[in-house]
Amino acid sequence: MKQWLPITSEQEYKEAAQRFEEIYDVEKNSPHYREMLLLSLLINDYEKKHFKLPEVDPIEMIKIRMEDFGYTASDLAKEYGDKGTISKVLNYKQPLSLNMIRLFSKMLRIPADALTKEYKIQS
Repeated sequence: MKQWLPITSEQEYKEAAQRFEEIYDVEKNSPHYREMLLLSLLINDYEKKHFKLPEVDPIEMIKIRMEDFGYTASDLAKEYGDKGTISKVLNYKQPLSLNMIRLFSKMLRIPADALTKEYKIQS
């Protein structure tokens, strides 16, 4: 297993992101679980230093990242399990749940704290 150190270049970032994608859904008892946690921290640290997230509400952030990854609402629904709820959330009719925040943070590589910001729900 590779020895991971703080990420200092775009190449290292790409390597870490690729490895993270390979192992991000490992079980807690897997020998790769600690590696996944470490990569998550290293990638997050690098992104905070090198990428400025736009000041947008959590739903817009989700939509931006969906576009970045080529995901549709159906892709989010496959991961979450309920297309109706995803539609309501993306249309500001229902707030994000804690479970959604965890899932979308991992899936879309958005810091969880960016998804917990307040935003208006339309009635």
